[in-house]
Amino acid sequence: MTPAVLADLVRSSAVQVLSARGLDHAALPERVTIERPRNPEHGDYATNLALQVAKKVGLPPRDFAQALADEVAKDEGVASAEVAGPGFLNFRLAAAAQGEQIRQVLAAGEKYGAGDALAGRRINLEFVSANPTGPIHLGGTRWAAIGDALGRILAMQGAEVTREYYVNDAGAQIDRFARSLIAAAKDEPTPEDGYAGAYIVDIAAEVLRREPGALALPEEERHQVFRRVGMALMLDEIKRSLHEFGTDFDVYFSETSLHTSGEVDRTVEELKASESLYHADGAWWLRSTEFGDDKDRVVIKSDGVPAYIAGDLAYLKDKMGRGFDLCIYMLGADHHGYIARLKAAAAAMGHDPDVVEVLIGQLVNLFSEGKPVRMSKRAGTVITMEDLVEAVGVDAARYELSRYSVDSTLDIDLDLLRKHSNENPVYYVQYAHARLASLQRNAAELGLELDANADLSLLTHPREGDLIRTIGEYPKVLHTAAELREPHRVARYLENLASAYHKFYDVGVRDAKGRVLPQGDEEATPVTFARLALCEAARQVLANGLAVLGVSAPERM
Repeated sequence: MTPAVLADLVRSSAVQVLSARGLDHAALPERVTIERPRNPEHGDYATNLALQVAKKVGLPPRDFAQALADEVAKDEGVASAEVAGPGFLNFRLAAAAQGEQIRQVLAAGEKYGAGDALAGRRINLEFVSANPTGPIHLGGTRWAAIGDALGRILAMQGAEVTREYYVNDAGAQIDRFARSLIAAAKDEPTPEDGYAGAYIVDIAAEVLRREPGALALPEEERHQVFRRVGMALMLDEIKRSLHEFGTDFDVYFSETSLHTSGEVDRTVEELKASESLYHADGAWWLRSTEFGDDKDRVVIKSDGVPAYIAGDLAYLKDKMGRGFDLCIYMLGADHHGYIARLKAAAAAMGHDPDVVEVLIGQLVNLFSEGKPVRMSKRAGTVITMEDLVEAVGVDAARYELSRYSVDSTLDIDLDLLRKHSNENPVYYVQYAHARLASLQRNAAELGLELDANADLSLLTHPREGDLIRTIGEYPKVLHTAAELREPHRVARYLENLASAYHKFYDVGVRDAKGRVLPQGDEEATPVTFARLALCEAARQVLANGLAVLGVSAPERM
């Protein structure tokens, strides 16, 4: 019996209790919260449902809890249901019912944990979107790991997810980039407001290889060649880095295309017609304060040039026109003002502001030997994705970046991530998977095959019960991670699962009754096959969770 099944049982039992008393059960929540007690001695699971709704239905909490306990205990999957404190309800599951969680994992395999909470939703997930003027820095790398993981999590809940990268190729930064390339091609100093680093020299050389006569062109034409070819080369480099990092996008959307297609002009005219824009001081303003922004925003400046937000408006309109019902933007720490701005833009276009969600990511700092790492080998001024991957590898980088809430500043200890020890979180989780894979290989060498019909009611050791219940939490963890847009919940869960397995295994090694495989001349018993099934379920969930984070699940370490 999974926590979800127990939650359904508790709710249906509550309906039965209230109906028997002629009371309305409308006060019951759609989803009953089932938690694991902090103290295992209190039971396998607990709920505060009686405390939550007793007053609403007119019953004393403990009386309601006791009636609920009596009703739930009728189910053969529940060994006991007891009232605690002012109205908490603690459950112990029958061993056979607990074991059913293992069978569910083995049957579902890679799909275990999937749900349908977001079925039918079309979600546009925009992340990274770094300017095509240099390699991806640490902030963008954090978004690459978290955004990709979030996309996988949302898809696991049934959503149709489009991963999108917004290419900021229309701003003044592209002109500065072009000037920097021209200076490098001429072997001149970097312009004062330009970009420096070995990558600029490399790209400038490649532009000249592809366009040998570029430097001899008239100034404006030369600038356009370096701008066009250089930006394409830089974007190709970004795509390559992302792919090697395990992050691929469905759409690379050009900001310039919004202007050249006339979409910006059309969007502005539509907003003028709807009176969402007004004219003042020679400029056109979005009435964004009417939708929660702290001030109205200039859309068309007094000189007639579109402000940056004009492109944002056209871009959002384009997204909605493609049929998305939710647009998630993952932006850097300096974009906090975009939350109200983009919601105001959605409202101005006649949409519910909640079709827009903005996640703000905080900064990432690297440390080695207790000191900050500040300089990149290639970019010169910032640490890049490639610097981090070179230092610790893709798996460690992705895992570490994903295991913290995005709204917290992250300090990464490179020395820790290089360690092959339990202090290193990704090693700890991957080692648990490798250990379990090794166990299955050893079983095969002994001629022992996984038995899907093993008697799982034999798994009565406290460590076995803890491991089973931890395995059973995975679907809820995925659901919550999707609901709250928090992939770090999956990483923390995997560490808890690895801990539960290591504790189970270590107890088994010390206690012959807890060993998984027979030793020496010992014969395999029904308990052997039950424990093999339990271990394979744990391995499968570890593999599933690591896959969600885009991290490998090695079979040998």
